[in-house]
Amino acid sequence: MNKKMSFLLFSGEYDKALAALILANTALEMNVDVSMFFAFWGLTLIRDPDVITDEEKTAYERMFSSMTPKGIENLPLSKMNFAGLGKKMLQDMMEDNDTPPIQAFLKGAIKKGAKFGACKLSCEIMGFAEEEFLPEVKIITAEDYIKDALESEIQLFI
Repeated sequence: MNKKMSFLLFSGEYDKALAALILANTALEMNVDVSMFFAFWGLTLIRDPDVITDEEKTAYERMFSSMTPKGIENLPLSKMNFAGLGKKMLQDMMEDNDTPPIQAFLKGAIKKGAKFGACKLSCEIMGFAEEEFLPEVKIITAEDYIKDALESEIQLFI
């Protein structure tokens, strides 16, 4: 039986998402089962930029949706973002060091079998519909996440 690792991603920031996805991919390569639970700002990491909809949303939900990142490539840095200049510098440094872009780490985690869960209550509060997420994402409850985390050897909150 494989060891398990669970993440709770609460942050919607590029560098924190990158760190989580690097750890997830590394764990998966070590035959560790990985589950990732996305809540509140973390939901922006798993939005599908091609499927965002305003249908059946309240005025607040439409405004909120338009002001939040549309997908993982649109996330700001947690520090030194400088209206996107800091993020561009980081991406250039990553490229100079032959580091794949964040999207490659996300696709790698998906391909290697990481489980992705979006917090049901967070989705309801923020007005995100299941179809607005990547196809691999399932809407789950906090209880579902806690049950999974209790069975994991490693739990990380990012």
